[in-house]
Amino acid sequence: MNRFTTILWDVDGTLLDFAYSQNYAIRKCFQTIGKPITDEMVDRYDQINNSFWKRLEQKEITREELLSGRFLQLFEEYRIEGVNIKAFMKEYQESLGNVYSFQDDALTILTALHGHMKQYVVTNGVTSTQMNKLRLSGIYNLMDGVFISEQMGADKPSEVFFEKALSHVAEQDRSRILIVGDSLSSDILGGSNAGIVTCWYNPHGQENSLDRKPDYEIHDLHQIYEVLEIICGG
Repeated sequence: MNRFTTILWDVDGTLLDFAYSQNYAIRKCFQTIGKPITDEMVDRYDQINNSFWKRLEQKEITREELLSGRFLQLFEEYRIEGVNIKAFMKEYQESLGNVYSFQDDALTILTALHGHMKQYVVTNGVTSTQMNKLRLSGIYNLMDGVFISEQMGADKPSEVFFEKALSHVAEQDRSRILIVGDSLSSDILGGSNAGIVTCWYNPHGQENSLDRKPDYEIHDLHQIYEVLEIICGG
């Protein structure tokens, strides 16, 4: 009997290439406001955005402060004035959800696992944006459930997020639930604290900065088959 019956999948940076969507969205928004944007500015926005999400994970800021603050900081640093922040935010979220690119043939992998085990999405983000990407990409149709932080009223890695999500998962033996995600501070820490098995998707070969080790580490999503075969054969 297979050890795992259930996989919780992170989306951005795991199943989908978030950088691809982010690059498209921020450039489109700058085009709309008639302002030039350079590669340096795109890279700087990525740094700012990541820092705001880390601060949200640490509960240092609110979701509302994140959604507007990252742009306000970018505009301040590059002395960009006269932008309607609400309109900019709205277009950004819509644009972010309108394009996608798969990581490592993710859709093929999800399709191959579909019907053999339960699969769920666990993601931080804005509901409308995430749902649009999931539907357009075809991921939604392969999932047994979708848990988005905005809907849950809590973000990964919080205990509240994971407890709410796991309460809706059919499998209640947590040793048979595997979370796969690229974020040590969000997916791996949250999953570990929740008592489920963790698999760190680490395509860029980063060093583990946590004080704990994920149960598994993969560098390509195709390696999830190896993880499952090792479990099946063991």
